[in-house]
Amino acid sequence: MKQWVRYEYQGAKGFGTLTEDLITIYQGDMYNGAVATDQSVPLEAVKLLTPCEPTTMIALWNNFHSRAAKEGWSKPNHPLYFMKASTSFLPPGGTIRRPEAYDGPVVYEGELGIVIGRQCRNVSEDEADDFVFGYTCVNDVTARGLLREDPLFVHWTRAKSFDTFCAVGPVIATGLDAETLSVRTLVDGTELQNYPVTDMFFKPRQIVSRISHDMPLRPGDIIACGTSIGAGPMEQGCTVEVAIEGIGTLVNEFN
Repeated sequence: MKQWVRYEYQGAKGFGTLTEDLITIYQGDMYNGAVATDQSVPLEAVKLLTPCEPTTMIALWNNFHSRAAKEGWSKPNHPLYFMKASTSFLPPGGTIRRPEAYDGPVVYEGELGIVIGRQCRNVSEDEADDFVFGYTCVNDVTARGLLREDPLFVHWTRAKSFDTFCAVGPVIATGLDAETLSVRTLVDGTELQNYPVTDMFFKPRQIVSRISHDMPLRPGDIIACGTSIGAGPMEQGCTVEVAIEGIGTLVNEFN
């Protein structure tokens, strides 16, 4: 297993693998034949960036048995998803900011993120793992009060695409068995979400396969797998942590 990071150090951007508190610097294409150098840099000396630069961000809705049972929803026939703007990404340690002229609830949603590693189109479920680079943590932030502002149209993209509304990181972990993972979300140290990937209607392999038949996916693209019970509003000044064993903890403040 490796943990890949992107970082800024002395004004330059780079990428590498994280082992404890040391980053081994790599060169080339992170998704295709990256080569380790003999150089390293301490984690404390760098500013972490989002661990990838997606061209597309896809996020699922209603993908968990437990939440569907609580809300009275039925299982969908196909993954239900929306898109988040590429301008909404926020790195580890960045501040989630309340949109101007909006005073309604801003909600955290801790999620598992699938990071694509190869051009992916029309792949089978059995082939899906070959196109997944690794996994990361996602906080899919939502201005929930805007979702149904217009009774004729659900504002998924608007409510979820504000600047800083897609926190990602801290790493991309490769070599994980996604179906053994659990997602935990803590707000100011109190655990408010803890749910297993096995509770998904559509597991990661199924998600990649199904969506690849809808649209091509490219290296670095992220699919957020949806969230379960416990998502809720953030209070001004709170700290939100999304933690997944093997990946680490994504920490952001809301202000």
